[in-house]
Amino acid sequence: MLLVNTDYITGKEFEMLGLVKGSTIQSKHIGKDITQSFKTLVGGELKAYNEMMSEARALATKRMVAEAEAMGADAIVNIRYASSAVMQGAAEVIAYGTAVKFI
Repeated sequence: MLLVNTDYITGKEFEMLGLVKGSTIQSKHIGKDITQSFKTLVGGELKAYNEMMSEARALATKRMVAEAEAMGADAIVNIRYASSAVMQGAAEVIAYGTAVKFI
């Protein structure tokens, strides 16, 4: 499965199959949440939250790809990501794009 954030793929013609998306809501356990709260006092990278968001993006992408594969797609174009805080320490990540089939 080819994944791109452009609305074209050089050298390929395709037909659009439709919108595909994948999402997840992730949080860290209370111990990590507390340690990251202390980190905000001194500044610096919040590694546990970086890991959480990276895992969330990967899972949302995997779910989007599965939806595209179920449609018989060869690629997903114009991929975008969005995130939002659901509650303190928890975030939703959504990946979406257009599933396409090569002609």
